Amino acid sequence: MKNYVQVGDVLELTAPYARNSGEGALVGSIFGVACTTVANGAKASFAVKGVFDVAKATGAITEGALVYWDNTALNVTTTASGNTLIGHAVAAAQSGDATARILIR
Repeated sequence: MKNYVQVGDVLELTAPYARNSGEGALVGSIFGVACTTVANGAKASFAVKGVFDVAKATGAITEGALVYWDNTALNVTTTASGNTLIGHAVAAAQSGDATARILIR
C-alpha cells in the first residue's frame, strides 16, 4: 500500500513539557508515554498504545474505571471535569499508590 506510514503504536511528537522516560504527556489531544527523557519543545518518541504504569492523583481507582489526564498536576485521575480522557484502569490502585496501571485508548 503506497500511503502506509507506520504502525502507530509509537509516534514522534513535540514534548509540551520536559518528561522522563515512562512519564505521561498530553500533546494537543494525543496522550502518550515518553520513551526516553525529553526536554520541553524537543521531538521524541511517545508510546500512544499499550498498558503502562503512570503517576496518579491521590484516591483509589477501580479496575475498569475511565481515567483522565490532569494536565496541571501531570497525573492520572478519575475526575472527568477539566481533564482529558486517556483510557481505562486495567488494575485497581489504592489511594496511597503512586501509579495506576492504564490502557491508553
